[in-house]
Amino acid sequence: MQQVKAVVARTKGAPVEVTTINVPDPGPGEAVVAIQACGVCHTDLHYREGGINDEFPFLLGHEAAGIVEAVGPDVTGVAPGDFVVLNWRAVCGECRACKRGDVHLCFNTHNATQKMTLAEGDDAGTELSPALGIGAFAEKTLVAAGQCTKVDPSARPAAVGLLGCGVMAGIGAAINTGGATRGRSVAVIGCGGVGVAAVAGAALSGASPIIAVDIDPKKLEAAKKLGATHTVDSSQVDPVEAIRDIVSQTYEGAEGADIVVEAVGRPETWKRAFYARDLAGTVVLVGVPTPDMTSPEMPMIDFFSRGGALKSSWYGDCLPSRDFPMLVDLYQQGRLDLDAFVTEEIGIGDVEAAFERMHHGDVLRSVVVL
Repeated sequence: MQQVKAVVARTKGAPVEVTTINVPDPGPGEAVVAIQACGVCHTDLHYREGGINDEFPFLLGHEAAGIVEAVGPDVTGVAPGDFVVLNWRAVCGECRACKRGDVHLCFNTHNATQKMTLAEGDDAGTELSPALGIGAFAEKTLVAAGQCTKVDPSARPAAVGLLGCGVMAGIGAAINTGGATRGRSVAVIGCGGVGVAAVAGAALSGASPIIAVDIDPKKLEAAKKLGATHTVDSSQVDPVEAIRDIVSQTYEGAEGADIVVEAVGRPETWKRAFYARDLAGTVVLVGVPTPDMTSPEMPMIDFFSRGGALKSSWYGDCLPSRDFPMLVDLYQQGRLDLDAFVTEEIGIGDVEAAFERMHHGDVLRSVVVL
């Protein structure tokens, strides 16, 4: 067992703190990873606020890259010294989704069996709940070996670690879930980290036009840098009409975009996404709603008469072993600008301040560098 510094949320809504935790030696199927960089994701803030569950204390952080330090018995997929991006979809290979070939939809993804614990304070020995089964705002963390995906060791950790959650979610929402490709139009509503990643994914696919929608000029500018051909400030114009007008200039008679990615997770923006798609178009919900939100009231005839598909995208419907190395290679070739997502690099003690900057929309990603 080792003791390392880590960022923990002890109680709901309380500021996070840097404390010492116990990291067990890896058991069967497990790995200890020395973290090099970890992005500050909105999901971590959801955990701190009790928006995921109430299994406090939480070990936060999950968008991470690092070096495998040790592995447990029977682990063959990774070895000490491997540079890896961590993922929260360690597939089981045995559930009904895996057995029918839909490995990316695995219904029984797993995490490390052993628990990391608090090492100091009155609650020393208390088991920690690692965010998304990872817990990477830490010098080292314990994960299932299947959560480690080997990638090019020369890649920048602060950039490629973001594939562990938000960037993969956005790129996958456009390509894997939405089916973006050349000859199709894409609109993205909400241009935070996930939405801008969806723009980047649409650009990789060859789709055009690519329309970014937001109320923040800074976010729209970031979307342009990552591939948006058009931007729409929805505080100034009706975004549904604007999307229709833009797409019809390329495809005569189009009534909207072929694929509309909703990256906000709110009923009103989902409704706009629904009506901003073309006939037989696809809406992809990748923004995460809160449990109290309900779908907007809409005529059922609209669901029938417009056809197409309404999809949710969980982790960009990715398969980490397939998608992470490919995207890292594209980054290394200069075809995917992952560096553009890194607004700032911070220390392990700066996570609470990063949450505040996130609230104000000042960053795409703050990245903790260890």
